[in-house]
Amino acid sequence: MSIGLIALLDDVAALAKVAAASLDDVAGQAARAGAKAAGVVIDDAAVTPRYVVGFAAERELPIIGRIAVGSLRNKLLFLLPGALALGAFAPWAITPLLMLGGAYLCYEGAEKVYEALFHHGAHDDEAAAPGEDARALEDRRVASAIKTDFILSAEIMAITLASLPEGSVWTKAVVLAVVAVGITVAVYGVVALIVKADDAGVALAQNRSASAFGGLVRGIGRGLVKGMPGFLKLLAIVGTAAMIWVGGGILVHGLEEYGLPQLGHAIHAAAEKAAHAVPALGGAVEWIVTAIGSGLVGLVVGGLLIPVTSHVLAPAWRGLSRLKPQRA
Repeated sequence: MSIGLIALLDDVAALAKVAAASLDDVAGQAARAGAKAAGVVIDDAAVTPRYVVGFAAERELPIIGRIAVGSLRNKLLFLLPGALALGAFAPWAITPLLMLGGAYLCYEGAEKVYEALFHHGAHDDEAAAPGEDARALEDRRVASAIKTDFILSAEIMAITLASLPEGSVWTKAVVLAVVAVGITVAVYGVVALIVKADDAGVALAQNRSASAFGGLVRGIGRGLVKGMPGFLKLLAIVGTAAMIWVGGGILVHGLEEYGLPQLGHAIHAAAEKAAHAVPALGGAVEWIVTAIGSGLVGLVVGGLLIPVTSHVLAPAWRGLSRLKPQRA
């Protein structure tokens, strides 16, 4: 009996070690995949705060909560099963879908640059329509945010899937779910902090303590209130840059997958040459030059897509939208 019990305990210990190793493997894979999707995550965090502009302070967190729930639903109910199905039945489709998403990121980023240089009202539809009440505007903004998030989330899930090694479908499902939940919590947690930072600054600035510490608190509060508008602008710039360089990088990598490595090799050679010129900061310089090279590719591709979208795709979509009610 004692020998059997010891053998059973050994089996339990072995299973526990396998389970722990599996958990470590899942955590490691999720961390690596999340890091590869960082550019899209930055853009997601940079884009979302604009959807709460113009609403009362007490509605800001509920709006962010609604968008976060919609984002999680997108990832877990639609994108995760879709990603697993692609990996199992059509792995050949992952690269073209990634490139399609990369082209979309390039277009969105280039369109933001174009709008900043030559305002053409690309996002004027986010303003309240005549006679529209606050609740209807909130519903419309939330729906628009969730739609945008779906595209960014699809890119995150595709990047995650493409970065996973061969393994069981269950391991892939768990990693995708961990990345989906972790990124959603991180992005919308940060967005909530950003959106409420000015309110926190006002509260700190109203501190009435006469002590030196009270003065320091008031100074921090005033700094938050004054600094948040500039910080939000900087965040928008970083988000746009991330969108362009990530999209360009995806396209360059996709071309390499299809036997066209020349562009990727040129960027890599330039990055290595720059790194050798500054050995003390070689890694950082190589990354910066690679990002700049990918960003230039993304900016060119996105710039070319602006007229195509404006004069071909958008009119065609509007035409299809007008036909739907007639068919119904």
